[in-house]
Amino acid sequence: MTAELAADGAAIAAPQDRLPEDNNAIDLQLLEEIIRALPAAVTVLDDRGDFLIVNDAAASRLNVPPSGHAASVVSLNPAIEQRRAEAVALLATGRPATKEERAGHGATVRTFLTAHRPVEIGSRRLLLSSSLDISEQKAIENELFRRAYFDDLTGLPNRSVIERRADALLQAGGPPNRFALAFLDVDNFKHINDYYGHAVGDALLVGIAKRLGLELRETDMLSRISGDEFLLLLNPIESQSEVADYIDFLLRRLKAPFYIDGSEVFASASTGVSLYPEHGRSFDALRQNADTAMYRVKSATKGAAAMFDTAMEREALERMSIEQSLRQAILDKRFCCAFQPKVDIRTREIKGIEALVRLRDDNGVIQAPGTFVELAVELGLIDELTHLVLAEIMKSIDLINETFGAGASISINVAAKQAGNYNFMQSFATALAATECPSRFIVEVTEDAFVAKNHFQSEILPLLRQVGVGISIDDFGIGYSSLSALADITADEIKIDRSFITDIHKRPRSQSILKAIESLSEALGMTMIAEGLETFEELAYLQAATKIRYAQGYYFSKPVFLDDLKPSAPEFSSGRPPPYGRRIEAPRPVFSRSSGGRR
Repeated sequence: MTAELAADGAAIAAPQDRLPEDNNAIDLQLLEEIIRALPAAVTVLDDRGDFLIVNDAAASRLNVPPSGHAASVVSLNPAIEQRRAEAVALLATGRPATKEERAGHGATVRTFLTAHRPVEIGSRRLLLSSSLDISEQKAIENELFRRAYFDDLTGLPNRSVIERRADALLQAGGPPNRFALAFLDVDNFKHINDYYGHAVGDALLVGIAKRLGLELRETDMLSRISGDEFLLLLNPIESQSEVADYIDFLLRRLKAPFYIDGSEVFASASTGVSLYPEHGRSFDALRQNADTAMYRVKSATKGAAAMFDTAMEREALERMSIEQSLRQAILDKRFCCAFQPKVDIRTREIKGIEALVRLRDDNGVIQAPGTFVELAVELGLIDELTHLVLAEIMKSIDLINETFGAGASISINVAAKQAGNYNFMQSFATALAATECPSRFIVEVTEDAFVAKNHFQSEILPLLRQVGVGISIDDFGIGYSSLSALADITADEIKIDRSFITDIHKRPRSQSILKAIESLSEALGMTMIAEGLETFEELAYLQAATKIRYAQGYYFSKPVFLDDLKPSAPEFSSGRPPPYGRRIEAPRPVFSRSSGGRR
């Protein structure tokens, strides 16, 4: 042995007086020690399955005594017997092999990557095997796989997994197997999340996933595809009625209360269902049609289910057309404003006006906001639309001042989704400040925006207060807040929803509710506005039985377009000029009740 080996930092030379055979013995001993110390589990077996070499790592894994050289391992250990059988089989084929192996149980399980290589040394056919512990690498791979294909919160497969399952069914040979795809959307989840907090919202989604997953067959699959949306694949199915009965059962199960962190939370899901092959022959078509059916439920009765049909397809195409028209209208700025005055019901003086957005369609016909505002919110176009409304107001501010008075406040509606969006509200506050008359403006938000009052009041309300903008709670009484919640809200104005004002003189329960709201708002220094006033009887009751000073509605004036404010405006049915001055003189309605709603 002529090489020098470094050990503990010192160079040790091989003695020169040893015989060559002594050097060979040292080399063999050194080789045995190296094999024993290798971190990889190394074994060598012959063609009879006898172990010739078992190093320390292999001995620990196989639970046998270590042997760095020829040895006979006798054991009834299943791992030993499996290794013997593999050796005989692989040596018979003469081909190498690599496989993953698992050892241990429960928390102690480990994963090994074992490589087997047949070799021939002299006249002996041997199997050289080495194993590396890849448990940590495997854990990382599994975690990456889980994140790529499974939802972190619920543990359910994500959209890509259920899509692959559906595609496999669609591509299967032979006659088509019928299956159903159900699209479930949790109702009012944003309100639940805002009111109870995100931790409760997440726990609710986990609870919903568990209830939906109960008693599913191995061939079925439940997937969470977005925040509050689930897809359910039912395979196979026999009939449409079978699917309808099962979905109805699931929805009834969801309506039972969830008990989360001491709170009793109620939930429901609107569901649309499509069937293969009747409603589509691709995953995208089936999912889209189930989604279309779900939206039909959302717009009618939440918490129910609907099966897709061709009529829904026509509605979906019409909706797509409306979407395209709305996007084009925003690009072309084909929006205008109508203004409805807020009137002092005792002096007939105009306190302020509310700006109500209208859309001119391709044919020049004016569209009410009910046909496009919710869609604008859904499509993420409402922010730009709100800025367009403000620009339209400022473009005609001189005419507004001449008609309604320079001191009249100007109210602009902001959707609840916008009111909770700090970035939008910051940009809108900046735009209001740039008008040089921000104190004239009142931002109207529905009470839903105040459900998450801590967020609104701590972060967003100061933006508006800083530039002098007022705050109004619109449509109060039909949302999710309570009278006690008013004590925590720093608003300037409360607009009582028209549902409480209609026939108020005939409805004792509405009268009691109105008095309660009136007392609390008076104590908190907030002005009350009665919305939707349409008859003299309603006005008379408010004057005689309440302290309410202000109202708006068709009794005083319809929403007035800027073009109507010009001298060429038509006269009212009474024969007198329209009451566009700063004082409403005629105590009679401009339009009958049947003419429509406030907006």
